[in-house]
Amino acid sequence: MNKTTMRVEQKTATKNSIVRLIFVLILIALQFTWIYVLITSLESRIPWLSTVITFGAFILALTISARHLNASYRIFWVIMVLSFPVLGIPFYAVMGRKNSTKRMRLRLERVDGILFRHLAQQEDALKRLSETDRRAAQASNYLLKACRFPVYGNTDVRYFPDAADCFESQLADLEKAEKFIFLEYYAIEENGAFERALEILKRKAAEGVEIRVTFDDIGSITFLNNRFVHRLESYGIHCQRFNPLLPFLNIFMNNRDHRKITVIDGRIGYTGGYNLANEYFHLTEPFGYWKDTGVRLEGDAVRTLTVICMEMWGLMSDHVNLENGDRFFSVPAFHAKETGFVQPYADSPLDEEPTGEEVYMNMLRNAEHYAWFVTPYLLITDEMRREFVAAAKRGVDVRIITPGIPDKKMVYQETRSYYAGLVRGGVRIFEYTPGFCHAKMSVSDDVSATVGTINLDYRSLYLHFENGVLFHHCQIVGEIRQDFEKMFSESAEVTDHYRKGAQNHFQRTGRALFRFIAPLL
Repeated sequence: MNKTTMRVEQKTATKNSIVRLIFVLILIALQFTWIYVLITSLESRIPWLSTVITFGAFILALTISARHLNASYRIFWVIMVLSFPVLGIPFYAVMGRKNSTKRMRLRLERVDGILFRHLAQQEDALKRLSETDRRAAQASNYLLKACRFPVYGNTDVRYFPDAADCFESQLADLEKAEKFIFLEYYAIEENGAFERALEILKRKAAEGVEIRVTFDDIGSITFLNNRFVHRLESYGIHCQRFNPLLPFLNIFMNNRDHRKITVIDGRIGYTGGYNLANEYFHLTEPFGYWKDTGVRLEGDAVRTLTVICMEMWGLMSDHVNLENGDRFFSVPAFHAKETGFVQPYADSPLDEEPTGEEVYMNMLRNAEHYAWFVTPYLLITDEMRREFVAAAKRGVDVRIITPGIPDKKMVYQETRSYYAGLVRGGVRIFEYTPGFCHAKMSVSDDVSATVGTINLDYRSLYLHFENGVLFHHCQIVGEIRQDFEKMFSESAEVTDHYRKGAQNHFQRTGRALFRFIAPLL
C-alpha cells in the first residue's frame, strides 16, 4: 500500500470517527429529549408527580450543598436542579457527579490496592528534604500522606521547553527498550509523528518487548477509528481505548483519561502537556506557534509513573492479572547525578481528594518571592482564586500566562472572564502572543516547580484522570524559570486593561454567565 492510499484511508477513517461522535451526541441528546417529553407527559396525567419531582429536586439540591465540593460547583448544580428539575436531575446524574459509579470506584480501589504496594517512601529522601527545606517537605508530605505518592531522590531530570525536542528524545529512548514500553495519552494521531513512534514499537514488539498503549476515546476520536486497536494488536502491541464513547447516557462518560505518560523498562519516563499528535510538534499549526513542554525522568521516581500507567490499564482491562506485575518493577540499580527531589503524582475523579488543585494551591501558600503559572485554560474555583489573591496581597509576585490565540473560542472568553477578579487582587496576567500555549506548569522561588497535564480548569481539577511531577531543589527548576521569563518576553501583559473590569453592562452580564457555566467547561 503506498503512502497516498494510506493517507486517503486515514482521512476516511477520521471522517468516520467524527461521524461516530456526532451520531453518539445526537443519540444522547435524543435521550435527554425523550426523558423530558416522557416526564412532562406523565405530569399532565399524574397530578402528584410534579410534587414528587419538585421534592426530589429539593432533596438532591440539599445533597449537593452538603458535598465536599467548592462553592461555585455546588451553586451551579443547585440552581440547575431547582430551576429545571425535569432536565436538571438527569443532567446532573450524567455531567455533575464528581465521582462515578460505585462499581468503578470499587474497581479502582482494588487495582490501587494491588499496585500501590510497589510504592514505598525512601526514608533517606524524605529526611534529607525535611532537613533541606521544611516548606517543600510539607508540600511533599501532602502527596505522600493523602495520596500515597512518595518523594524520591536518585532521579535525573531533563526539561524540554519544546515538546518537539522532547519527542525526539523519547523516540531515541524507545529504541533502547529491552523489557516493556507503556504509552498512555489523551490523544494519539495515527498519521505523522506517531507513525515514527509506531515503526519503533513494531520492531520492539517483534523483539519480544511488551508494549501497552492506552488512549482516551474522546481525546482521540477525531484522529483514530475502531481499526486502530486491531492494527496495533496485529503488530503484537497491546492496545486499549479508555472509556469508549457509547450512544447512551453513562455516568462515567464524563470522566476522561487526560494523562500523558511514557515509561520505558521502568527506568525512563516522560510526561508533560503534549499528546502524540502533529500540532504538538509543529507539523501543523492551526493556532499559531504551539507551545508545550515535557520532562524526562531517569531513576527511582519512574516507579510511580509505572504504577500510574498500570492503574489505568487495570481499571479498563478485565483480562489483565495485575498480581503478576512484579516484573515491571525489577529495575537495575541507578546512580543519579541530580541531588534534588522528584515526586510524580496522579489525580483521579473517583476519589474525594482534589490532588491537582491542592498541589497548585500549596505552591501559592509556600511562596515567599514569586509564584508563576501557565495554563491553556483558566476556569478556577473560588478557593483557588482566593489563594492566588492572598499570595499576591502578601507581596508575592504572582503571574499567570494564558494563550494569546485560542483553540476554543468559548473557553477563551470564559478564561478572560476570570482576569478582572484576579488582577484587582494583585495578580498579573499575560497572554502568549505567538500562538496557543498548551503547557501546564508552575514555578516558585527558584525552589519548586510542577510540570504535567493539569490545567487550571474544572475538568482537569475535578473530572479527569491527570498526572504531574513536583520538583524541589532540582536543576530544572531554574530552567523552568528561564522558560517562563522567555514566555513573559513573548507575551502581552493585560493586567492594566482588566484591572478596570467590564466596561459596560453587556460585558458584565456576559462574564457573569460565563462564570456560572464554568463547571460544565
